[in-house]
Amino acid sequence: MSEEKKNKRKFQGVVVSHRMDKTAVVSVSQVKVHPKYGKRYKTNERYKVHDEKNECKIGELVMFEECRPISKEKRWRIVK
Repeated sequence: MSEEKKNKRKFQGVVVSHRMDKTAVVSVSQVKVHPKYGKRYKTNERYKVHDEKNECKIGELVMFEECRPISKEKRWRIVK
């Protein structure tokens, strides 16, 4: 089964760091609802994303998707 046919998770977030070579750290904020009590709360997760051309700048809004493991912590690729 090729990668084009699989359903990949996609997120949108803000670049918070680009110090590593070919890697950007992207922060994704979400509002979730507690299943029992219904209270809304914010979550903030950081993902290490593969940036092949080192194009990302801090504060930029980027779209990224799931891909094969590139390194120990990188499993995401920038789509833009």
